[in-house]
Amino acid sequence: MADAGVIFDLDGVLIDSEGLYYRAYSEVLKPYGVTVTQREYEEYWIARGIGPEYIVEKHSLAVAPDTLRQLRSPIFLQLLKTEATLMPYVQESLTQLSQRFGLTVATNSNREHLDFVLRRFGLDRFFDKTVARQDYERAKPEPDAFLAAVKKLGLARERCVVVEDTYRGVTAAARADIACIAVPNAYTQNNDFSQAALVLSNLGEVTPEVVRALL
Repeated sequence: MADAGVIFDLDGVLIDSEGLYYRAYSEVLKPYGVTVTQREYEEYWIARGIGPEYIVEKHSLAVAPDTLRQLRSPIFLQLLKTEATLMPYVQESLTQLSQRFGLTVATNSNREHLDFVLRRFGLDRFFDKTVARQDYERAKPEPDAFLAAVKKLGLARERCVVVEDTYRGVTAAARADIACIAVPNAYTQNNDFSQAALVLSNLGEVTPEVVRALL
């Protein structure tokens, strides 16, 4: 068993899906006559994770926030099937890191979406064990996802590093007391990454040497 591990977020880290989520929610909200700007989406959905609650309150919608999430799910899954792409350097980074570390994914996404993406792009060969939303109690920015991931890897927290792309993901890692590398994308580049140990421009920079230096 590896003596250290790397825990990856899924959306915006391994797959280029933040824009697909935005489109799916835009479709869900269309019948309500509501339009969400990209700035709103970046702040309330991605950075803070309270988008449905925010939009229901802002527009006094007669629908529960969780209903919006449920309505989004099949639309997003269809977009995943037809339009999802990997983030740059995913295959190269995982190939390098898997030779030195135990790897897992810890995501706020549900099991169906996670498993589909890993199979679709052949990433499942890198991850024996993964953590989806059904596997823990409180969503990021709470630490539960990463604490579950550490347990699955069978490692101590100080022997793990998280790779995230959002403020709430970095916050979750900080609350779990796990070193975190932030790799922002076009939808998260304005997030606050002050709690991250490093901020890198792409996964190609997440090398075994960089990870080892944080342990």
